[in-house]
Amino acid sequence: MATSTSIAAGTGKTWLGHPRGLFLLFFVEMWERFSFYGMRALLIFYLTQHFLFSDRDAAYAYGAYMSLIYISPLMGGYLADRYLGQRKAVLFGGVVIAIGHIILGLEGGVASSGMGVGLFWLGLATVITGTGFLKSSVSALVGQLYPRADMRRDPAYTIFYMGINVGATIGPLICGYLGQRWGWHWGFGAASVGMIAGVIGFVWCKPLLQGGGEPPDPAGLAQRVGGLISREWLVYLSSLLSILLCWFLIQQHAIVGWMLAAASALVVLYILWEAFGRMERVGRDRMLAALFLLVVNPIFWGLYEQTGSSLALFTDRYTDRTILGFNVPAPMFQSVNAAYILLFGPVIAALWIWLARRGWEPSTPAKFGLALALVGAGFLVLVAGSGAPGTLTPLLFIFLLYLCHTLGELCLSPVGLSAMSKLAPSRMIGLMMGIWFLAMALGEYAAGMIAAAAGGEEGAASREGVLAVYGRIGWWSIGIGVAVMAIAPWVKRLMHLDRLDDVDVFGNAPADGYAVRDDMAGKPDRLG
Repeated sequence: MATSTSIAAGTGKTWLGHPRGLFLLFFVEMWERFSFYGMRALLIFYLTQHFLFSDRDAAYAYGAYMSLIYISPLMGGYLADRYLGQRKAVLFGGVVIAIGHIILGLEGGVASSGMGVGLFWLGLATVITGTGFLKSSVSALVGQLYPRADMRRDPAYTIFYMGINVGATIGPLICGYLGQRWGWHWGFGAASVGMIAGVIGFVWCKPLLQGGGEPPDPAGLAQRVGGLISREWLVYLSSLLSILLCWFLIQQHAIVGWMLAAASALVVLYILWEAFGRMERVGRDRMLAALFLLVVNPIFWGLYEQTGSSLALFTDRYTDRTILGFNVPAPMFQSVNAAYILLFGPVIAALWIWLARRGWEPSTPAKFGLALALVGAGFLVLVAGSGAPGTLTPLLFIFLLYLCHTLGELCLSPVGLSAMSKLAPSRMIGLMMGIWFLAMALGEYAAGMIAAAAGGEEGAASREGVLAVYGRIGWWSIGIGVAVMAIAPWVKRLMHLDRLDDVDVFGNAPADGYAVRDDMAGKPDRLG
């Protein structure tokens, strides 16, 4: 087996100056995102049009599913680090995701019945479990191809994230069109084909990983537990049992909400305990700044993630979707955001660098406030362009909303994890990354609640009802964004950016031996 040193040194053949394993991971991630976003584009329509859920109930289910998607990598990542290694975790996760999409594809042709709904929940629960393993490990494999100080690491992640957004662009186009025009099972089936292609490519091109991501203790993993089953298969079977837990939780959105609320309260108390009980002034200030950013995070995602729920239904029912004489299926518009990221991601990253060289770059908290203002502006643009009651909204305003929201995402998402890595002491970086995704899960749940408020309790939401909700959250988002920008200078002072190269309050060097810069992290980053 290759040692970690030889792997990091980038031994072996390269392509465009990078290890060829990078492009294998690009391929895998592209197909995983193809399957995820392709299925997500159909989800709200399948619930409302096939199972005849009310808009409100469909929104609750959507929020529970998306929040569980963001929580699952915490456990999957732990099992990969502790037992399986990243390579086995990616392979296992990909296979489980493919099975989940196959279940959804088979379910697409089943009549609306209790058994049909149960199988549908089973398919979603299977996708959640598989995503927990794959998403937590595939990004780590990219980093293992390079030494920590290798200048190619940042360009490598940029290439990798391009794969994310290529998949997120074509998935809704293909799966959305097939699902609406040919039948649900065609759309869900196309998502499964994408994931199967990724798994086959990953297995076939395994040597390109140069021995990276193998189990930390192969002998221990092969050891039999109780003389019956190897530890590896015990991990697999135990993980498959978690599908049943996910199956239950998707149907009990209130329980998911209470779990997230309890976890969030514990996290806040823990951060405050660390800050005031174990840290000196600089460390305490940085943890308080991190807590501030963590509070803003779910607000943004709760508004932004209307894309897959209430906004998707509004686009379907109340928008003129005719382009060049072709009536475009509503799910296909969920590719617009990823396409915008491909177009504007490099532009925004270059803009930050240009501003930084002149001393004009906004601080991280100011970027968070700008993100909230932009997402609010997107809703207000749609409300202003919707016209008189009873008329269809011009498609232009849907594109303008997506543009505002995408620019907001590029102000917040790429710098969020960078901020966590800069503000947390070395011993807490992994934990703070997990807390960041917990905050995103809380935002996804909030997105379901907002969509439910806009939805019809017994059936479809009215056009005026949705626009009224969008108007309120639009103004609230702008107001909160302005407030965040107003106090951003104070939060920036708490970050102590002038001392990032110092050792932390426990005598540890910064993560990876150097400070992470916003302009180096300013890449289009989409988890899910």
